[in-house]
Amino acid sequence: MEELVILLKGKVLEYIDISDEISDEQLYDAIEYIMKTNLDTAYVPIKDRIEIKLRIFNSIKKLDILEELLIDDSITEVMINGYKDIFIEQNGKIRIYEKNFISNDKLDDVVQQIAAKSNRIVNEASPILDTRLANGSRVNIVLPPIAIDGPAVTIRKFYEKPLTMDKLIELGSISVEAAHFLKQLVKARYNIFISGSTSSGKTTFLNVLSNYIDEDERIITIEDSAELQIHNVNNLVRLEARNSNTEGKNEIKIRQLIKSALRMRPDRVIIGEVRGEECIDLLQAMNTGHDGSLSTGHSNSSKDMLSRLETMVLMGMDMPLEAIRGQIASSIDIIVHLARIKGKKRCVMEIVEIADFVDKEIILNPLYVYDETDEMLKKVNELVHTEKLTMAGVI
Repeated sequence: MEELVILLKGKVLEYIDISDEISDEQLYDAIEYIMKTNLDTAYVPIKDRIEIKLRIFNSIKKLDILEELLIDDSITEVMINGYKDIFIEQNGKIRIYEKNFISNDKLDDVVQQIAAKSNRIVNEASPILDTRLANGSRVNIVLPPIAIDGPAVTIRKFYEKPLTMDKLIELGSISVEAAHFLKQLVKARYNIFISGSTSSGKTTFLNVLSNYIDEDERIITIEDSAELQIHNVNNLVRLEARNSNTEGKNEIKIRQLIKSALRMRPDRVIIGEVRGEECIDLLQAMNTGHDGSLSTGHSNSSKDMLSRLETMVLMGMDMPLEAIRGQIASSIDIIVHLARIKGKKRCVMEIVEIADFVDKEIILNPLYVYDETDEMLKKVNELVHTEKLTMAGVI
């Protein structure tokens, strides 16, 4: 079938004028005409004819075979290792995809389409790109000579309809009791930091928590690549960082956006992820009247997240470790740690309160901890600092 697709696609491109803007309907008509005039004497099953038509259309108008992976809701991640090897995560399991791009040139063409649609540039001089698709899916591209075996493209898909807390409860990612507890914390404007490893569901969980924000609040979101899907807030401003141009100019960093956001009268600031020196500005925002702020970061546990936060602060400012820990303790109220269980199920592993700062050490109070025996989140301690809950009238 591969050779037939290539042959018919060539004839379609000869038949139409690709320099003109052609509608989807016109392209479908052209493909049908070419298939009819070239396949009349050959027996090709109807199922194969439909697939051939779709593949030619996607190859010319869309993102080639990548298009069919993007519309399949059961696929959550696409990993392209050069034009011959495509891996997908489907229903929690990773497997190789049975199809591939016809050539390295075709994959290069798809990569450039993705970059152009987001107004970005990726080439040999600037071979690494983080961007997103129109549907919000996150895309990372690495080109040769950095990627030795050809373009490496990783796409983290997002649900067309954002997940809800009820759905996470149904999936076993969190208990009903813990979900209700977090709802109260968000409404009472606790500062919450979500930690976890790669692909543990941090951004998804941040989206879920944002559903509990009152619709009359003013929210500023700040991200490297806009991924957050906040639908219940009308007064919403979305800010996105910008990479430098080919001359190394016009870069807009997360730190600049946070400082600008604080002048925009936000009720809460939501930062998609902190990776470096912008951590300083996040902590200052949380500690200067912007209660209820949310963010995420990479770590292996709640305790490890504290160490990473210290390191990130030191990236941008030379401060005594005691002062850094004091700033963290006074800024963040709750850490929610996520992880993947047995390679597929994403779960809340810990909900931890930053209870105190004593003798230069941050004191953690575990509130809910995942029990591996019963495979569920269990309450282990009571919340120490209930002042915000009281002020919000929750308790």
